[in-house]
Amino acid sequence: MKFKSNPLTIVTGLAAMVAATVVIAVPAVKSQNTTTIKVDGSSTVFPITEAVAEEFQNANRSIKVTVGISGTGGGFKKFCAGEIDIVDASRPIKAEEIAACKSKGINYSPVQVGMDALTIVVNNQNSAVNGITFAQLKKMWEPAAQGTIKKWNQVNPSWPDAPLALYGPGADSGTFDYFTEIINGKAKESRGDYTASEDDNVLVQGVTRDRNSLGYFGFAYYEANLKRLKAIPVAKKDGDTPVMPSIAAVKDGSYPLSRPLFIYVNLGAAKSRPEVKRFIEFYLDNAPKLVAEVQYIPMSGAEYSAAKTAFQQAVR
Repeated sequence: MKFKSNPLTIVTGLAAMVAATVVIAVPAVKSQNTTTIKVDGSSTVFPITEAVAEEFQNANRSIKVTVGISGTGGGFKKFCAGEIDIVDASRPIKAEEIAACKSKGINYSPVQVGMDALTIVVNNQNSAVNGITFAQLKKMWEPAAQGTIKKWNQVNPSWPDAPLALYGPGADSGTFDYFTEIINGKAKESRGDYTASEDDNVLVQGVTRDRNSLGYFGFAYYEANLKRLKAIPVAKKDGDTPVMPSIAAVKDGSYPLSRPLFIYVNLGAAKSRPEVKRFIEFYLDNAPKLVAEVQYIPMSGAEYSAAKTAFQQAVR
């Protein structure tokens, strides 16, 4: 299946990449326009919301939906300041973000929209690495690795005596929070000497250019670049059989880096502006098709129906 548009396709040349990013990540503005719905946040959830926004605008020509990419943390900052209507989030809201929203009188409703298989990738010329454990990932990414773990064979002696180049999300990313908590034992605890970006397209570009690289990001960005990237099967414990990221492995619970994906909706906006409520209802009605279309893992029809009912009750 192809994306509704091509936000994940690798572009050639730095100028083209930057230009594409600027077009996609429309900045939020503080002024309220009753015919504009503003969304920002996770680059992982972005492909889903972008696909929904495109379909919604086709059916509602008088309504504009802008979708930005500033990371989950950056999105929540805007959301709790009242600057956007919806935040895309690849993790649940944090305590400090709850407090920030409360201080501004922002009431919200969390809505799960799908599932992701966080994917570990290497350059497609890497034939030596065909499986990885949580312990090996921790040895690469824990804070103590900074300045000390510099080569592949320091992690596994059977791996190449070659530089280890790491690519990952920046500190505002929900994917960064999730990965560091699961792998290193505490959210945001990570070595700092790696190439970081809130835009997963930049990480894809980096791994495809560097044969000694390893990176991590959402499953959809891997699926969109299958010919340029190699996914690595993951084992939670030594001795476990490594599992490849896939829709089936998420659904059966065997992939150890599966996670839920969310949007958070400003209930004040949904109650006072019918177009926001209509967009969320449209989102949940069309999520089963569009989540799968952009290569994430949809929930069941019953789960989407329950989410829609819960949202409608919240805005009454």
